[in-house]
Amino acid sequence: MSVPAALGHVRWLGGGSGAGKSTVARALAARDPSLVVVDSDALMADHARRADPAGSPELARFAAATLDARWLGRTPEQMLESFHWYRGEAFDLLLDDVAALPGDRPVLVEGFRLLPPLVAPLLAEPSHALWLLPTPAFRRRAFAERGSLDDVAWRTSDPPRALANLLARDALFTDRLRGQCADLRLPVLEVSGSLSVEALAGRVGAALWIAGTGGSAVRSGRPRRQG
Repeated sequence: MSVPAALGHVRWLGGGSGAGKSTVARALAARDPSLVVVDSDALMADHARRADPAGSPELARFAAATLDARWLGRTPEQMLESFHWYRGEAFDLLLDDVAALPGDRPVLVEGFRLLPPLVAPLLAEPSHALWLLPTPAFRRRAFAERGSLDDVAWRTSDPPRALANLLARDALFTDRLRGQCADLRLPVLEVSGSLSVEALAGRVGAALWIAGTGGSAVRSGRPRRQG
């Protein structure tokens, strides 16, 4: 059996940091109790421990670096190019975890680690995946509400500059996803905050599961402002 056929019960929800992927996944799981959600962010620590340093060199360098070296010692462009998860390191471990799940229930894998070039070969159909692209304003609001970036920035010697670097890096990452999805003709959905969580979850659920409805909300590689 081919990989796409073996993973035909799996759907993939990727996107930029702060796009609401986890929130949408939880909303979809609440609607369908049979849905198994794989939070790839929650697996990062385990995958970092299990990763072979030879196959994940940037992860090893990141782990050994100080906070200032990580978030102040490089430009946002350099941070983007060297960040291990953005390079797809340890993605094979995520695939192993997904493949080990029972195949008799629908599975939704979500997280920013789902890079389009890595996910595309796994798809029986392009509609089995979707990438959420947050607008800059929405991303900033999301991080402010979470406080996650502030937690990182305030542990450096220059929190304002570290925060600016992180936000700039994540904006560059979202732009990269947009371009990759366009090149691979994969569906995207721009998230601006104009929709409620339930409405956005409805759009995502329709795009991933309901045949014939995804085209009205998403187009391959061409974002339409929907949420």
